[in-house]
Amino acid sequence: MSKVSTCLWFAKDAEEAVRFYVSLVPGSGIEHVLRSPGPWPGGEAGDVILITFSLNGQRYQALNGGTPAAYGTAASISVECTDQAEVDRLWAALTANGGSEMACGWLRDRWGVPWQIVPEVLPRLLADPDPAVSSRVFLAMQDMVKLDVVALERAAAGG
Repeated sequence: MSKVSTCLWFAKDAEEAVRFYVSLVPGSGIEHVLRSPGPWPGGEAGDVILITFSLNGQRYQALNGGTPAAYGTAASISVECTDQAEVDRLWAALTANGGSEMACGWLRDRWGVPWQIVPEVLPRLLADPDPAVSSRVFLAMQDMVKLDVVALERAAAGG
């Protein structure tokens, strides 16, 4: 496993978020939970302060920082989905309970973490050697919130 990981900041509910995330992505799990040995500005002795986990082999950390932090859109968790059913499942789960839709396959979960839910067909169609195909797919994607595999394929075919 890489020595490099992305650390996500949560006020107090990192453990809830991590358990939710690993339940969504196959091949994921919690590797280590670090609890505070004493009181700290964000909590008490025994509270979770850092969780190391992986999402399908990609390593992350979740930190309980004690105060809320806002996420921008300069970074996101991107998940490549095999089909529309997986896109729909992840989209519904991540936007539930206060999550929000953005555009072009982007959303924020209920903790404000930005995600990209991308069907594997999209990068393939965008890389098509025919510039007319990739252009039509690119334009179609720009009009979407949740990405639609059938509509992307239809755009690629010229329809």
